[in-house]
Amino acid sequence: MKYTIYCIRHGQTWFNHYQKIQGWSDTPLTPAGEKVAQQAAEKLATVPFAAAFSSDARRAIDTCQIITAANCRHDHLQPQKLTDFRESFYGSFEGMFSAEAWYQVLAPHGYKSLADLGPEVSYDQTKDWMKEADPFHDAENATEYWTRIDHGFDYLDTLAHEGDKILLVSHGNTIKSIASKYGDGSFTVNSTPANSSLTLITRDQGQTIVTDYNHSLID
Repeated sequence: MKYTIYCIRHGQTWFNHYQKIQGWSDTPLTPAGEKVAQQAAEKLATVPFAAAFSSDARRAIDTCQIITAANCRHDHLQPQKLTDFRESFYGSFEGMFSAEAWYQVLAPHGYKSLADLGPEVSYDQTKDWMKEADPFHDAENATEYWTRIDHGFDYLDTLAHEGDKILLVSHGNTIKSIASKYGDGSFTVNSTPANSSLTLITRDQGQTIVTDYNHSLID
């Protein structure tokens, strides 16, 4: 069985605007975030989605509702929440200014910011370092993170049919991580996807392939 996931990052939130760490913590969409979500909805209006999902964060739920309300199949779509596709959990770093948090995580390893990281440092490594640096060790490491993401894909497999197009509204680091691990080689993952951008994911016989990353839907 083969189907396509239209994975959208939620619209801009207040923590995005203030450049704060936002994983399982949640802030509402800003007016600008609602606007870009609506623009994405207009671009996706003619895509006949078979189903629609979002993480259980309000920012993802609201973005999903904006998109489905404008869709050609809106009368048949009932958005569902999937906790498996939450953002990474950053433990006690949640709500901190992003630059400050990442400095605390990376400095013990000789780096000052995410921009300093070279290809020798994987995204999974930064997850493990985050858990290590968290005084409570509640932040997700790579193993914990991928266990729930893989469970989410397996769950979608049980619901999808051949050729389906499925909407999934998720989060920046989650989409970036999936694209980095499962990219088809046609793009480079250098930055976090923009708010309301599109990443295309194919599930084919249980295998994940990302065919397009951070595609802008904003004019």
